Amino acid sequence: MPYNALLKGRFSEPGRAYFVTVALDKREHRYFADWHCGRCIVAEMRALHEDAVVNSLAWVVMPDHVHWLFEMRDKMALSAIVKRFKARSARRVNDYLKRGGTLWQKGFYDHAIRQEDDIRDIARYIVANPLRAGLVKHIGDYPLWDAVWV
Repeated sequence: MPYNALLKGRFSEPGRAYFVTVALDKREHRYFADWHCGRCIVAEMRALHEDAVVNSLAWVVMPDHVHWLFEMRDKMALSAIVKRFKARSARRVNDYLKRGGTLWQKGFYDHAIRQEDDIRDIARYIVANPLRAGLVKHIGDYPLWDAVWV
């Protein structure tokens, strides 16, 4: 999907939940094979949560992408939140790996959660990603996920 198509209809509403997906540049698998790189990503999601920009509900760091379900708490636009996350996490991973360059693909996918959507079903979908991908047989064996309901 072209990047401009991702922007159509995008809006930011404090208090609304969003399901966001960001992918590694060229869908690289090598970075998050290193558990510490995955923890760098988690640290940046937690920083946005602790700074009261978002209220994280569920997330998973997959080998080539991240799914993140959160409620917007700040008046910061959705695109600004994701930009901040991607910039800071890329800097952290690049520092750790002693590399430079692009980590994330341009843009991101988002879905604003409607009242009729079952937010727990969306969280289950996110958390079960490693199972569906065949990375583990039991979700407890995968280290890079969390949900507020667990």
